[in-house]
Amino acid sequence: MKPSRFSPSELLDNDTAAAWVFLTPALILLGLFIIWPIAYLFYLSFTAGSFTSSGIYWVGFKNYWRLLLNSDFWQVLFNTVYFTFGSLVPSLVIPLGLAVLLDRSLALRGLLRSAYFLPSIISLVAAGLGFRWLFQNTGPVNGFLDFFGVAPISWLGDTFWAMPVIILFSIWKQIGFNMVVFLAGLQAIPPSLYDAAELDGANGWQKFWHITLPGLRPTLIFATVTTGIFTLRSFEPVYVITGGGPLNSTNLLVYYTYQEAFGQFDFGYAAAVATVLLVVTLVLVYLQLQTWGDN
Repeated sequence: MKPSRFSPSELLDNDTAAAWVFLTPALILLGLFIIWPIAYLFYLSFTAGSFTSSGIYWVGFKNYWRLLLNSDFWQVLFNTVYFTFGSLVPSLVIPLGLAVLLDRSLALRGLLRSAYFLPSIISLVAAGLGFRWLFQNTGPVNGFLDFFGVAPISWLGDTFWAMPVIILFSIWKQIGFNMVVFLAGLQAIPPSLYDAAELDGANGWQKFWHITLPGLRPTLIFATVTTGIFTLRSFEPVYVITGGGPLNSTNLLVYYTYQEAFGQFDFGYAAAVATVLLVVTLVLVYLQLQTWGDN
């Protein structure tokens, strides 16, 4: 009995069919939970009305025109950009420094790693309530300042200081996760590179700049993108700590969308705001990838 033979085209067809069999469930879930919601969001941004008996109706670009003329939207957009860039750099630099230090043989290294990672697993709402208690007028932070003779600061009631509190919260929440990511990236760098550099007389800074950073490039891309997305979608800190105040100074695009959709029931306008947020997120991710890819 002769063994059956398959032509390359038949084998290719079989592989293609098998690939589609395995990919179909994932593609269906991707379409149901990502592609369809985005498409429906885009459609809603061109409508007005509500999900009641009156229904929704087409208004074209009216919602986007309202965005251009709404001073609150521009303030919220500025707040979001300020918050994102104010959180992004420290959320990368501080964990990177901690990861480099804790990658060495230090006493209590495991305990320190756990302590720094702990904030990332605490509930955002619980952590936000803790920050609101710390920075209230009679809270521990002002009590500490009063010990040194510094006048109390209205952290959450001042348009200048409220946003730095939210930024500090975001940085604190991201430190542990990014530190673990950088530690994993450091483990992938061959120790022989550091040994060779040390034989050539390189100091610590030179090894960090010419070996550690290039070796961490994929990790840096991942950490930068995930941190940028985390900051752009921040909702709980604003909702719990400041409620968008004072005077709209800490309102972010996600919270503004929530206010318009579920506070004013203006779903079309809220969808337009969410669409802008999606575009801002895609642009930021693209710029981050381009920046790291060109270096």
